[in-house]
Amino acid sequence: MALSTTGKFGSGASTFAKRTSEGTGLPGGRTGGLMTDFAKESKFSSSLSLRKTPKISDEEFAQLSKFIYERTGISIPDKRKYLLENRLGSRLKELGLNSFKEYYDYLRMDRNKTLEMDKLCERVTTNETSFYRDIRQLGIFQNDILKEFIKEQEAAGKKELFIWSAGCSSGEEPYTLAIMISEVLGMSVIGWNIRISANDLSPAMLAKAKEGLYTDYALRTTPKGIIAKYFDQEGENYRIKPRIKKMITFGPINLSDGMALKRVPKSHIVFCRNVIIYFDDPMKQGVIQAFYDNLVPGGYLFLGHSESIHKLSSAFKPVLKPGGMCYRKEG
Repeated sequence: MALSTTGKFGSGASTFAKRTSEGTGLPGGRTGGLMTDFAKESKFSSSLSLRKTPKISDEEFAQLSKFIYERTGISIPDKRKYLLENRLGSRLKELGLNSFKEYYDYLRMDRNKTLEMDKLCERVTTNETSFYRDIRQLGIFQNDILKEFIKEQEAAGKKELFIWSAGCSSGEEPYTLAIMISEVLGMSVIGWNIRISANDLSPAMLAKAKEGLYTDYALRTTPKGIIAKYFDQEGENYRIKPRIKKMITFGPINLSDGMALKRVPKSHIVFCRNVIIYFDDPMKQGVIQAFYDNLVPGGYLFLGHSESIHKLSSAFKPVLKPGGMCYRKEG
């Protein structure tokens, strides 16, 4: 979902009902989220309606939205029917389809249905993100949580750190976390066992993340010194250095697939920012429970600024810091 995760409505991270048997994934790293997208698109809904794209009936919307929910966990409310129509209308034209009923059948029965499901998720989620995004929240991770964790591990004679980036989108978040870890540990990073598991729903986003090549736009919020230290310039683009890349394992996951989530290695810290905004409350509760089960006792969960588990779970203890908050697994 994402998955980011980078975002669209549907990835990250990487999401508990089953997707197609041929593939998995997750939305993640998404910017703004559905409500921002809805506001922007609502403003221009009258002009969008002039486009010569198929209209979606109530019955077609019910079928398609249920299909998307069952396979990705992404919830599209009835009042957002126009958004689904706008986002997917051009795709129907590309496929030469005349109605959303034909598209629904295509997703279920065509030999290219797995590939098309990936394309659908890319259209209904928001993948825009950047390195060092939400710097105040990342400051909490680097200056408070990470530094304290390192002290505790060294005092206990341990040197291991496991992080899960659920909804990693095109890789900016997990690479940023790896860079921050390197900044804090310095040369001593060599003696540590560091593993960052990064997942998303979108194969296209994961492919970009694995390549590790970015434009200056992706680095727009990154300190200049960090760019020079951790990236190699290739023409007008920037490639993440191998020593950072080797900390991260990328792979697809569907946050609606409970069995897949149980296979994610245990983590000390989970990042899932701007992903659960795509889910309804039952789905959110399932995902939050999966994060709780994944974390070791005393582990931390980071969500997006607009996301809260206040009404979803009482299992975590909120940790308030200047600039934001995170959640701690007690016990």
